[in-house]
Amino acid sequence: MSRVALIREPSVRLAEGIVTMIEREPVDVELAVKQWRAYVEALETSGWKTVPVPPAPDCPDGVFVEDTMVVYKSVALIARPGAPSRRAEVPGAASVVESLGYSLRTLLEPATLDGGDVLKVGDTIYVGRGGRTNAAGVRAVRTTFEPLGATVVPVPVEKVLHLKSAVTALPDGTVIGYPDLVDHPSLFPRFLPVPEESGAHVVDLGDGRLLIAADCPKSTRLFEEMGYESVVVDISEYEKLEGCVTCLSVRLRDMPG
Repeated sequence: MSRVALIREPSVRLAEGIVTMIEREPVDVELAVKQWRAYVEALETSGWKTVPVPPAPDCPDGVFVEDTMVVYKSVALIARPGAPSRRAEVPGAASVVESLGYSLRTLLEPATLDGGDVLKVGDTIYVGRGGRTNAAGVRAVRTTFEPLGATVVPVPVEKVLHLKSAVTALPDGTVIGYPDLVDHPSLFPRFLPVPEESGAHVVDLGDGRLLIAADCPKSTRLFEEMGYESVVVDISEYEKLEGCVTCLSVRLRDMPG
């Protein structure tokens, strides 16, 4: 199975990125660049081919490339970010995923959708409806992907920026989250609470490996006791901008053709 990750280098204006649900802290852009390079290296060392999306130097949040699209099977639904200032990030990412053979679908006004609001667990697609993704965006996900075999489940999001700011999933389909930030854990058939906020964010790298942030040692131990291997990265500067390990890439597992 091919594993490709879309990535975008940080803008020199990264420190100006939008902060919505937390207090702003100074961002060390030089350190952030080093952390991004280490993140990319972690993907590549774990067997992922990284494909760069064109730089967006005038887009402070452009490094959070996951928000530009939602991909399921051979179709990429191109996002229409809830923050209008982020919409310039989208065309460059769309052109790259199209060049890889995906069929594109686009959203029409008034729909808004951020990729960070979408959690795929097998053929179930959870879509957070909150500050960045609206009801029309949820409907667009449903009309795009349910004909392909997906089941779309809306999830109200109130406590965090995006759905995946609150929950992600382990390879076995268990949804994980920090309880204080999860609005509706009962919507997930299998839910595992974790002891740290950033412990709720993992990327399934395949082969039993989980990409996880460096600041959640208790959660890391929990997953290792469950039999997973941790690939730890320091993303402190991105966490200051409400980012996590999922935000910095778009993971494409089954390439078209």
